[in-house]
Amino acid sequence: MRVMSNDPKPVAEAPQVDDPAPAGSAILRAMRVMEAIAASPAPPQLAEICKAVELPKPTVFRILATLEVAGLVGREPGSKRYHCGRRLSTLAADVLLHSPNRAARHAILEELVEHTGETCNLTIPNGNAVMYLDRVETAWPLRIALGAGSSVPLHASASGKLFLAHMPKRSRERFVRQSPLVRHTQKTLTEPRALAAELERIREQGYATDDEEYLAGICCLAVPVHDADGRVVAALAMHSPVPRLALAEAMQFLPAMQSASEAMAQTLDW
Repeated sequence: MRVMSNDPKPVAEAPQVDDPAPAGSAILRAMRVMEAIAASPAPPQLAEICKAVELPKPTVFRILATLEVAGLVGREPGSKRYHCGRRLSTLAADVLLHSPNRAARHAILEELVEHTGETCNLTIPNGNAVMYLDRVETAWPLRIALGAGSSVPLHASASGKLFLAHMPKRSRERFVRQSPLVRHTQKTLTEPRALAAELERIREQGYATDDEEYLAGICCLAVPVHDADGRVVAALAMHSPVPRLALAEAMQFLPAMQSASEAMAQTLDW
C-alpha cells in the first residue's frame, strides 16, 4: 500500500514483532514473507525475499506458491519478481478504512473543506487504482458522489498521477509502457510519452492536477502525504466543478492543502 521513493534500496527486512506463534510457525513465516514484499521499494526476486526473511530458498518458494494460489501475492508479468496480490491489498485497505485514527483524519478534511468551500478527500494507491480512504463533501448542491472505498484510475486522476510520479523509476516506466491508458474525457492523457512527461513535472513541482481528465467539467488539485521516512503513502485532494472554481483559481489553496497534508501525516498509523 506504499508508494516508495525513486532511490534504489535493498529489500527491507521483515519487521520483527512480538508474536505468540512459535518462530517456526508456518503462519508467522508466511507473514514475514508478505511483510518483506510489502516493504520492498520495488517488486523483489526470490533471492531478495530469502535474504530479508532469513529463510532457505526452498522454504520461501513453497510459501510464495501457497500465497500466490491464495491471491495474497502475485508475480510481475514476464519476470520472477513478486508483488502484493489483490487480496492482500484489499485486506490492507479494509484495515485503513476502519482505523482508530479515522476521526482525526476526518476532522482535518472537514477543516480544509470549510476553508476551501470544495470537496476534499484522502486517498491511497490500491493496485492499479486510487482508493478513497475518506471524503468530506462541500455544502454546494453540485458535487461528485464518490464515497470512502470508491476507486478511480491512476493515470486520469490527480492523486493517481501523484502516486505514479513517486513510484520507483522502473515500476513507473513499466506502468506507462504496458498499462491500458483508457480515455475518460477529451483531456485524458493516453499517450505514454505525454503521461511520462507529466509525471516528471509532478515530481519536480510537488503537487498534481487533474484538468478535467477523469470527469468532464471537474478539476482537482492533490498534494502528497509523507510518512516518517519521507515516502509518499497517501494524497490529499480537492475537487471542484470548473464553472465554480477553475483549476487556475484552485491553485490559491495549495498552501492550505500542503499545511493540511503535514497535519494528516501526524495521524498515519501504517
